[in-house]
Amino acid sequence: MPEKVIPIRPASGFRQSGTAPLREPYAGGKFVDTLGRPLRDLRISVTDRCNFRCVYCMPRDVFDENYEFLPQASLLSFEEIARVAKVFVSLGVEKIRLTGGEPLVRRDLERLVGMLSPLGVDLTLTTNGSLLAKKARALKLAGLKRITVSLDSLEDATFKAMNDADFPVAKVLEGIDAAAEAGLSPLKVNMVVKRGVNDDQVVDMARHFRGTGHIVRFIEFMDVGSTNGWRMDDVIPSAEIVRRISAEFPLAQADPDYRGEVAERWKYADGKGEIGVISSVTQAFCSDCNRLRLSTEGSMYTCLFGQQGHDLRTLLRSGASDESLRDEIVAVWRARGDRYSELRTAETARVSKVEMSYIGG
Repeated sequence: MPEKVIPIRPASGFRQSGTAPLREPYAGGKFVDTLGRPLRDLRISVTDRCNFRCVYCMPRDVFDENYEFLPQASLLSFEEIARVAKVFVSLGVEKIRLTGGEPLVRRDLERLVGMLSPLGVDLTLTTNGSLLAKKARALKLAGLKRITVSLDSLEDATFKAMNDADFPVAKVLEGIDAAAEAGLSPLKVNMVVKRGVNDDQVVDMARHFRGTGHIVRFIEFMDVGSTNGWRMDDVIPSAEIVRRISAEFPLAQADPDYRGEVAERWKYADGKGEIGVISSVTQAFCSDCNRLRLSTEGSMYTCLFGQQGHDLRTLLRSGASDESLRDEIVAVWRARGDRYSELRTAETARVSKVEMSYIGG
């Protein structure tokens, strides 16, 4: 059979051949990659561990009791993370997101938040919500601005099957309430949608959070890493998700908050909030991707679907100056040409890639 090619939206800013960008370099003195994209967003993984075993991220048959996670000595210390983050901010980074694994299993994470908050960037965090009720107030007091909570279903049976840790929905909802009470807003709720698993609950999720001020974002099931058994047949296109919700609660498309925003925004016609859809499979947004990821042990990845990182930890621990760190970061970014989702095929989806639990979503 011929290879199945996944349809994608034509990328704005690229010639028909896809070999050269049309847009001019960004203004303001920011350096850009080979496709004219500036560095704006840094995602920092603080741990490769998680207390869930979500089937699309850390399936238990791979991440079992014998799986060897990184030793503590390999992880960047909070001081090393803070130093690197300061260098990134000096290069134009405006947003830092703390990720994992599950970032709240890293002990005293609020101390790191307190070290990063003086940088004056949009400082946020993504969590599965399991420890959020205990941590929300401390995180806010330390300087965290916003938070995103992963919640794939409101039905206990479905949610427990997806997190594979027998963790109930009610505890995550408690965490969401605690975060809202602490002032971590606007709060976003991420739902990964997989056909035949939880796609029948999309409208229920929208209904539950409509009018609360929280923003639900529906994410297409992605071929991240090499262990989640991804198939195109399991993907519910975001356009279908919008149609389903709009049939009950009419929606109107809204402008992005900033260039390179990954979620396409849709507002309820009656003014009761909005939803977002993240369409990295069916509507690739590589052409405006301005994100770099720093792994738990200090490797830079220029794409969520990357195969190999660029080591910063060795520089950090060998006495390198901030100028040397800047030079390394700039050199890596200027050589960047990643646009995996625009080129995705059934064959490339099978290629070995870094696991999402290692570099964050």
